[in-house]
Amino acid sequence: MKLFFKLTFIITLLCSFTYAQKVYKLTMATTWTSTQHPLIDTAEHMAKLAEELSNGQIKIRIDASNKHKSPFGVLDMVKGGQYDIAHTASYYWKGKDIAVLPFSSMPFGMTAQELYAWFYNDGGMELAQKVFEKHGVYSFPGGNTGVQMGGWFRKEINTLDDLKGLKMRIPGFAGEVMAKLGVQAVTINPGELYTSLERNTIDALEWVSPSMDFVMGFHKVAPYYYTGWHEPGTEMQFVINRKVFDKLPVHLQNVLKAAMKIAAYDMYINNYDLNAVAWEKMKKEYPDIKVRTFPKPIMDALKKANAELREEMKASSPEMKEVLDSQEAYQKRLRPWSEMSDYFYLKDNI
Repeated sequence: MKLFFKLTFIITLLCSFTYAQKVYKLTMATTWTSTQHPLIDTAEHMAKLAEELSNGQIKIRIDASNKHKSPFGVLDMVKGGQYDIAHTASYYWKGKDIAVLPFSSMPFGMTAQELYAWFYNDGGMELAQKVFEKHGVYSFPGGNTGVQMGGWFRKEINTLDDLKGLKMRIPGFAGEVMAKLGVQAVTINPGELYTSLERNTIDALEWVSPSMDFVMGFHKVAPYYYTGWHEPGTEMQFVINRKVFDKLPVHLQNVLKAAMKIAAYDMYINNYDLNAVAWEKMKKEYPDIKVRTFPKPIMDALKKANAELREEMKASSPEMKEVLDSQEAYQKRLRPWSEMSDYFYLKDNI
């Protein structure tokens, strides 16, 4: 009997040791190429954190889009099991499911701080899981760009007529808004943006902001740089195959959640610094860059088109209505504090 208990104890100990040392090898596809910083850096940072926090139990291999060749196919690849995780942005999937749009950024919507508060304190995360469940994935915040610039234009935009027929790379809901004003809105692989602008395939484009725009060289072919309205706080996303995630031990699920959350916030604060540094450099090296804000008649028309489209989409999708209603209610509740704090401070000190 004593021998039996000793053997049982040894087997239990060995099993526990084996379990503790088991390594889970995961794969991640990104929408970004290997040179698109800091987007690709966020994916790499998350993978490194996951390995360190799990004491080596999680190892993630990353394939950038220049390897897997399908930047806008990563959601389907994760759903289908070709990859376990993807780092991307939810507004790329509006053609599949309009309800995913608000989890990235909406024109005239929430800033990064407001969006994160909504995700983690007002049910945003729960709504994200509800919407993405039918796609076979979990969705988690994946890093925020902050306020994005309104884009690079070859010519100055003074009137609504200047927008009519303009071919512009602008994805997501903002593309729908611009289209309502006569713009030909298109989505282009990030790796092809510069050549499309340089070869006159498009007349204008928005990418992100100085830190990511400067290295792309858009200022060399389109001198007018417009301030933002369309993406006040654009959130990237990590999507994870639900079956893969659910099979992980709970402590490793928590490790992945922690790694994603840290990497997301690090991208936000790092990109803020990178933007400031890049903008200082751009102004110094390219003083002919002309910063512009859309005139009030254009802004009024954009706001009107945006409001009309939101109501149309609410009517067409109960899920979209649920998400937008949640965001609108929270933004209305939160915005007075954003005004009292950030807005008045900046207004009175610039």
